[in-house]
Amino acid sequence: MEQLTLAKQLVSRLLTLKKKITTAESCTGGGISAAITDVAGSSSVFEYGFVTYSNKAKQDLLGVQDCTLQNYGAVSSQTVEEMAKGALTAAGADLAISISGIAGPGGGSETKPVGTVWFAIANLNNQNNQISVTTDHQCFSGDRIEVRRKSVKHALELALSKLD
Repeated sequence: MEQLTLAKQLVSRLLTLKKKITTAESCTGGGISAAITDVAGSSSVFEYGFVTYSNKAKQDLLGVQDCTLQNYGAVSSQTVEEMAKGALTAAGADLAISISGIAGPGGGSETKPVGTVWFAIANLNNQNNQISVTTDHQCFSGDRIEVRRKSVKHALELALSKLD
């Protein structure tokens, strides 16, 4: 599905559920936030997002622990989980999408090749005030622009699936 179509569906679903969403983005540099805010009426469900491209930003803005980054790296399930929880708490939202990956053309390794992207969706259970997080991992093909585009699309799909 096209990004705008997915974003419209996401905003519509959030409006129906009276829920707010936030984002914590690294490799997409605000692309998920841009897709959401392309939709008219998104201001009712989206107040702000975080672009945390550096490890320092992940720590300072989202509370990602230094030991997490040292032990697992910025592109890991552990890091995106902490990013999502941090964004959810800081924004006072009901749902958070986080993403960290290697868009290329450089930066990849044997264990984390270019195209490796980790996602996390955190949601707040309003009845018990508990945060649950699910993570997902993809390895996309293509150049930098294509990896980032596919990542935004996948993040929107994950958020929609979490609301269903």
